[in-house]
Amino acid sequence: MKNVLARIKGAQLRSKQRDTAMPPPQPEEPFLAIGDLHGRADLLLELDKMIEENFRGWPVVFLGDYIDRGEESRAVLEMLMPLSPKGSPSVTCLMGNHERMLLDFIENPFQSARRWIQNGGLQTLASFGLSIRLDRLKDEAAMRATRNRLVDAMGTEMIDWLHTRPLSWQSGNIWAVHAGAKPSEPMEVQKSRYLLWGHPRFAHENRQDGKWIVHGHTIVEVPYARKGRIAVDTGAYATGVLTAAAIAPGEVSFLQTGAG
Repeated sequence: MKNVLARIKGAQLRSKQRDTAMPPPQPEEPFLAIGDLHGRADLLLELDKMIEENFRGWPVVFLGDYIDRGEESRAVLEMLMPLSPKGSPSVTCLMGNHERMLLDFIENPFQSARRWIQNGGLQTLASFGLSIRLDRLKDEAAMRATRNRLVDAMGTEMIDWLHTRPLSWQSGNIWAVHAGAKPSEPMEVQKSRYLLWGHPRFAHENRQDGKWIVHGHTIVEVPYARKGRIAVDTGAYATGVLTAAAIAPGEVSFLQTGAG
């Protein structure tokens, strides 16, 4: 990743789990999928060194939720924006539900303020040097004024970048999404709300098409690869543990900050 991200601590954890009911993961080429960052630029810097040391040159897919909750949302976005699927290595940044909430606030500040602010928007505003009074969330004029200040602070390039984030990425029988998918529907026709917010049956009903889904969104104490699901959100903003899945034909291993 061009050493844009540097310095890391962590350990590689090997997943030996295999599921006989599912074909093994078979990406077209090995790649890395990185879980929810939530404003932890420091952990992003750490993880890059591990990637350079262990998986240099592998394509990377970020699974969304770059902002909110952590203190460095702006820094995370500024680090990711120069990266590109056309770069060497290729880096793809998917959209998460927190990016969607931010864009909803920009598009409809009065209607969308409360949900975003209650889910970490305060920290994102602070990273842009802004604040908001919680007792004025029902004040339409105040919300529009806050939106306008945020738009000025972010700039059109950053906002446009967020708007153009893809919802999914595929390699072989692996699909990378932010939150999950409806198990009974082909991945090509999934509704955006399932990819961004998950589906109630995703964690309990196995797919029948042999597709593996690597995802974030739902915090797990230990990352895992089983029954067609690869879960990598380890609550980095609170735990200090940012996880990446290294996915190769027939094998999934994990890198984690703070694990060693």
